[in-house]
Amino acid sequence: MTSFLPAPGEPLPHYVSTAPFDPYSVEAMTEEQVRVNQASQLRLMWWKFRRHKLALISGIFLVALYLMIAICEFLAPYNLHTRNVDYIYAPPQSVHLFHEGKFVGPFVYGRTMELDMETLKRNYTDNLQDVEPIRFFCRGDSYRFWGLFESNVHLACPAKDGQLFLLGTDRLGRDVLSRIIYGARISLTIGLLGITVSFVLGIVIGGLAGYHGGVFDLIVQRIIEVLQSIPSIPLWLSLAAIMPATWSPILIYLGITIILGLLDWTGLARAVRSKLLALREEDYVLAAQLMGAKSGRIIGRHLVPGFMSHLIATATISIPGMILGETALSFLGLGLRPPITSWGILLTEAKSVSVIAFYPWLLFPTIPVIFVILAFNFLGDGLRDAADPYK
Repeated sequence: MTSFLPAPGEPLPHYVSTAPFDPYSVEAMTEEQVRVNQASQLRLMWWKFRRHKLALISGIFLVALYLMIAICEFLAPYNLHTRNVDYIYAPPQSVHLFHEGKFVGPFVYGRTMELDMETLKRNYTDNLQDVEPIRFFCRGDSYRFWGLFESNVHLACPAKDGQLFLLGTDRLGRDVLSRIIYGARISLTIGLLGITVSFVLGIVIGGLAGYHGGVFDLIVQRIIEVLQSIPSIPLWLSLAAIMPATWSPILIYLGITIILGLLDWTGLARAVRSKLLALREEDYVLAAQLMGAKSGRIIGRHLVPGFMSHLIATATISIPGMILGETALSFLGLGLRPPITSWGILLTEAKSVSVIAFYPWLLFPTIPVIFVILAFNFLGDGLRDAADPYK
């Protein structure tokens, strides 16, 4: 049998390629494999998030909403405080395109009102001969854009001497659609501000407790346990009730935001603590300590970025809770107060069962609340899945 081993005392054969080394060599790989192999982690996360269709649609929906609140004065057909005293509790109007078989464009029919003297209910009927075309990019009610300058340009307006109540009116004749659009600015931003307060407290307190441990960790855990043992709704009510009634609407808005943030940081603090308890034993943390880095720098620059994706997913789940908290407090009369308008304040119009029975369109503010909560939950699911793109 022929042996391929060298004779005793002879060196083993050794072959070295003289070709230049290419660290990105991708022999025998398809173009798709090359693209995945060389992609960064952020790109891989985006590809995985994009495959979650519900999360992607929810993200686009939420981005559109937050862009909308920047120009809500332009989008609303009426000013926030405009009263149409001749159209109190008017039901929603239907938009039509054709009149008597001819294309007219988007329009609504004019209305006549009759008061039922037995029930004192206003009955509205459409006048099919009164065609009121909807105007676009038109001039209507004046407003102060972000409180900076006067303007009266709207995306859509009623016809001259006409009315446009796509979602009906309330007890003062105010357009429900316009008030929902204005209320989105408060209800959506209060979640972002509240989560900012919650994140600052949760990351700082939880980070210090997990990194240092010891007595500080013990005290923090006992405080968290006490706060989490208190029922949330009574605690919300008690904290909201202590705010003076003489405060301005802006101070009440800031107070509700801080309350929501103070009550939501405990869960985040525990999550941050558990993560840091595991990460503080890593070699790169010891290297940073030997180089003289202080605790704040190690936590902020080295430890927290290691689970930032988890924090983002947590935020998308916490924001809906804060929106619901503000809505509940305002609905109970202990949150925001007029003239500030939020979705919770709009729902106070529908407290009475008789009002709901006769004027069900006053419940329309619940629709954006439901859609926003669902969108944040779907977005959180997608971000949680995309946080680990290698699974």
